[in-house]
Amino acid sequence: MDMEPYSMSSKVVIFHAGWTMSMAAEPRLVQKLDGAPWEIDGYLKVGGYEAWTRCVTELKAIQVVDELKKAGLRGRGGAGFPTGVKWDKVLNHRVQERYFVCNAGEHEPGTFKDRHLLKTLPHQLIEGCLIASHTVKAKASFIYVNHEYHEERENLRKALAQAKERGFLGKNVLGSGFDIELQVFEGHGSYVAGEETAMLESMQGRPAMPRQKPPFYPTDFGLYGKPTLVNNVETLCNIPRILHKGATWFTQVGTERCPGTMMFSLSGAVNRPGVYEMPMGVTIRSLIEQCGGGVPGGRKIKAVFPGGPAFSMVTADQLDLAMDFDSLKKAGTGLGSAGVIVVDDATCMIAKTLQFSDFFKNESCGQCPPCRMGTINLAALMAKIEEGQGTQKDLDSLLQLCGFVKGTGYCTLVTGASVLVQSSLKLFRQEYEDHIRMQRCPYRAIPAGVGAQS
Repeated sequence: MDMEPYSMSSKVVIFHAGWTMSMAAEPRLVQKLDGAPWEIDGYLKVGGYEAWTRCVTELKAIQVVDELKKAGLRGRGGAGFPTGVKWDKVLNHRVQERYFVCNAGEHEPGTFKDRHLLKTLPHQLIEGCLIASHTVKAKASFIYVNHEYHEERENLRKALAQAKERGFLGKNVLGSGFDIELQVFEGHGSYVAGEETAMLESMQGRPAMPRQKPPFYPTDFGLYGKPTLVNNVETLCNIPRILHKGATWFTQVGTERCPGTMMFSLSGAVNRPGVYEMPMGVTIRSLIEQCGGGVPGGRKIKAVFPGGPAFSMVTADQLDLAMDFDSLKKAGTGLGSAGVIVVDDATCMIAKTLQFSDFFKNESCGQCPPCRMGTINLAALMAKIEEGQGTQKDLDSLLQLCGFVKGTGYCTLVTGASVLVQSSLKLFRQEYEDHIRMQRCPYRAIPAGVGAQS
């Protein structure tokens, strides 16, 4: 089975043309540009760098922060924290030496939206980074890019060179008298390195290992021990659009507590996997049927991971759940970074759970003993059951182990690994029972001449 990795060459990326024809002019993050992604003229034609110019020439930092608060933009990196509140905390920190980092270290199965934004809208990301850095008065600014993103990183460097040539960054920006640079940092490339404190550790030449929160929130103790603003790619790409069009424009779609649109990475058992921009609050069903073209081969949906494998699955009777941070949390799962993975009824859930359990085991940095040993033992027990060697006692051991290790790590990796197994066992216990009773996977083809066990 594939781990749902994203290859720009092997998967189709489709941007939904519009949720309805009447709403074609409504707020959208993605704009159609002329020319190659790194060519600045196409971006300038659609109002690119106008928000940045206003920040340099007329807007005060507090005005920028207030507009983001008014827009209600929530971080698109997973936690959904209010962006304006985070910026305000760094801007008004008592420590004057501050830093800014764009986190493009995306490495979670089924999540590839930031990669696509990096590749296709580098100038919009650059403008968002410039506004963020300038607003919080950062001493230095970085874009941390997954080391596997070769083409994306090259597009970004070309765009940076063109923006610098036009005077939008570098020395004496737009004749203002101040200087600003954006440094591209080649990331570690592991799942854990995408966690913000681990990312900051790796940027300082140390192993990519998370730090405990509290006290090590980047807004207080980040890069070089100083207040650091960290935002992900999608969040930053929204900034120029909000400042250019206004908070009221941004809040026309979405929900009251989660306004705007979201970039959904849709993969798994769908006819059209890809990245789709849709309003916050769109249903899971709409994403799968309208955007993804339904399930291949006339199969039925067995389960959906609405926010990637670190959040609980939902089943086919929950497809009308709204895809926003609050609705999914209330339903006992989460949106995360909107990596939506669809599982059809031809798929063995034990095999699928083992697949992701192995991922968590391999990606654990080993710093926290409960995570290191917990992920190893969870994967081992899942493998035992999938291979037909499991017992009823193993099911009890799985749940007991999840209870022991859940919430014990410095980051959320071991919690995600536990939630995955708990969700799978709760929703599909009959499949586990069948594996144990039949001493094999019921979904595997039976070799010729061998009778089925009953």
